[in-house]
Amino acid sequence: MNAPLPTHAPRRPIRELPDELISQIAAGEVVERPASVVRELVDNALDAGATQITVRLLAGGVRLISVEDDGQGILPDELSLAFRRHATSKIGSLVDLESVATMGFRGEALAAINSIADCAILSRASGQSGAHLLDGRTGELKPVARSQGTTVEVKELFYSTPARRKFLKTDATELAHCIESVRRHALARPDVGFAIWHEGKLIEQWRRCEAPSQEQQLTQRLADVLGADFIAQSIAVDWQASNTQRTGSDTPALRIWGRVGIPDAARSRADQQFCYVNGRFVRDKVLTHAARSAYEDVLHGHRQPVYALYLAMDPARVDVNVHPTKIEVRFRDSREVHQGVRHAVEDALAAPRASTAGTTSTANTPASTIWPNHSESNQAPALVKYTQGAMNFAVNPKPTGHRVSDISLLWQRNTSPPQGWAAEGFAQVKEEPATRAGDTEQNPLPPSHPANSEDATQIWPLGRALAQLQGIYILAENAQGLIIVDMHAAHERIVYERLKNQLAQQTADGATTTVAQLTSQPLLIPATFAATPGEVATAEAHFATLHTLGLEISPFSPKTLAVRAVPTTLAQGDAVELARSVLAELGTHDASTVIQRAQNELLATMACHGAVRANRRLTIDEMNALLRQMEATERSDQCNHGRPTWRQLGLREIDALFLRGR
Repeated sequence: MNAPLPTHAPRRPIRELPDELISQIAAGEVVERPASVVRELVDNALDAGATQITVRLLAGGVRLISVEDDGQGILPDELSLAFRRHATSKIGSLVDLESVATMGFRGEALAAINSIADCAILSRASGQSGAHLLDGRTGELKPVARSQGTTVEVKELFYSTPARRKFLKTDATELAHCIESVRRHALARPDVGFAIWHEGKLIEQWRRCEAPSQEQQLTQRLADVLGADFIAQSIAVDWQASNTQRTGSDTPALRIWGRVGIPDAARSRADQQFCYVNGRFVRDKVLTHAARSAYEDVLHGHRQPVYALYLAMDPARVDVNVHPTKIEVRFRDSREVHQGVRHAVEDALAAPRASTAGTTSTANTPASTIWPNHSESNQAPALVKYTQGAMNFAVNPKPTGHRVSDISLLWQRNTSPPQGWAAEGFAQVKEEPATRAGDTEQNPLPPSHPANSEDATQIWPLGRALAQLQGIYILAENAQGLIIVDMHAAHERIVYERLKNQLAQQTADGATTTVAQLTSQPLLIPATFAATPGEVATAEAHFATLHTLGLEISPFSPKTLAVRAVPTTLAQGDAVELARSVLAELGTHDASTVIQRAQNELLATMACHGAVRANRRLTIDEMNALLRQMEATERSDQCNHGRPTWRQLGLREIDALFLRGR
């Protein structure tokens, strides 16, 4: 059945809307749910210099939202202007708008909220003898009692727009959004205390951090809000751009700090990713993509990293007047910000955790009591063990044994080198092991270098190799217990990092001097496809970049592109799909980022085929050499595909398997 054609409504004259309707329209943009009101009011409290903010809620914020602070307060003669549209103390000119340094600045939030709820402001300014209460409905101003600061009450949200109220979720859901809004502010301001009350009960509280340094304050607040596990499974970030802006003193144009989670801490959802620009929580595709790209070859599958990153830059170089909720920003130089965030996170993740494995439990233990002195034989140190004496497992053992008084003789200190098969790993290497068939330049593992007399007491983080399991795993012993290493995954990462270093030759100042061109294979019959105007423009603008990637894409007609050559390693793939994906990347991100990603994917494939394969028997010396290389190789904790390369099994975990101590 055909739908009836729409009829044209009669012409309406153009007229000016009343102020109340204008405010209600603005409220539709600013106030989405109770959490939006909480965000705006907490922003104002922080701008007032508050050191303690208390949020009180009823029915998830629908019936009541009260935000109390101990800030500077509002003078009585200015209080009557608080609910007027576009009345603010944050900006006064276009220059102020272009360099906003406060959380709020639009001057329309209170007016919009007052148009859809019953509001009141109670404030006492610094230096005033008393406080005053402003009724948002009547505009009446009367004196009341209060200490210095401001309290804003919002009752019966959306009472004047019942249709909007129907879109709200349950009280529990709205409460969760309000808590999340305050939590984002708490992560940005560790110098401010926050408390959340719901239905008269304290449900969340983050006390003001009194640590001497800002770094310690931030670490404490991150632990309070995100949990101690986040601190234990994250790495500190502190990076700044090399170029500086001249503003009377040399200050970095961009500084990035915070903490990024290790790959093992990745989650299935992106619910613990926090980015702040000049103290403001933002959702920005540039920042999200930059952080995610730094995890590209250390995360497995579609796992999402966790991080809390803080960016400081000149307010004039970032536009916060993009969205009414001020949650989106626009950077003047997004390429610089993208590269800065990516480099900051990559540098933090580069240090291998394998280089510090096994050091926690032995931090207060003298090394000489863990490693005996073997300087006479110049061999690798072995752990001191208390070993049980030899036991007779014969079928008819002789009726002899130890007396009860000699029971201590069953356990004797054994500091002699291991015997039998285990001694292979501790003998002095006299010559290089013979090269096996099929080994390449990157394939063979060099023999480990035993510690000399000066390094005899040094503890290897990944310990010493004990054996090889099923030709796949290496078992090693360190101070904490047992280390299990996936030898193919570990060697794959080592080869991959070596190939990356060989490909990009770095100068003294860190600038890449040469970028290798991927070999291409011409297509006998060019693959043509219908292209959008954006794809045609990208292909023409990035012709040199596409050539570097081994692709030759040229216009076939005004609306058609032809793929005439593809990378040799991808010659069997879908040329059109490859071309579309590369053009989409180039149209969204920086060309150098796309080139680096494509090259890294090729190098990862080469490293996978060049690494030591499963079921290859390694000597103890080769195993130890692999462990030493892991300790010195960047990102050696994950293979190129994001899978872990090693795992620590502590003594307590092993004891629990055998119910020891129970």
